Amino acid sequence: MALGRLGKRTEKGSDESTEKGAGKESAAAAAPGERGGAAMRVAALRSRVGTLVWTVFVLLALVLAVGALLIAIDANRDNALVSAVLDLADGVDLGVFSRENGIREFDGSNAETKNALFNWGLGAVAYLVVGRLLERVIKP
Repeated sequence: MALGRLGKRTEKGSDESTEKGAGKESAAAAAPGERGGAAMRVAALRSRVGTLVWTVFVLLALVLAVGALLIAIDANRDNALVSAVLDLADGVDLGVFSRENGIREFDGSNAETKNALFNWGLGAVAYLVVGRLLERVIKP
């Protein structure tokens, strides 16, 4: 038999004091571990958001590229799908990379095709560059 707290004789006296001390140490050790777990969750969230941002920018660039391709192959604009893609590309170009009033305007034969390929192609590249930069900033 051992003396426990306050001089009482107990069967597990030494075990209780050891367990209580170990409990304090484990609680102190768990606090940094919990902070590490939170940091891991934040890092995982930032990684997912970065991937989502990159995916959105790739899709926007793809819309511009497909729109330019449809203009280049002189696709039937009466087709609902072709019309929808061209309308979406007109919205995605933000006016800066517009076919009619973009960075560069071509004149002469095939001017519409050249304008679409140049301006929307440049817009697609810009979306990819900005998307990659944002992804790098967001991801840990």
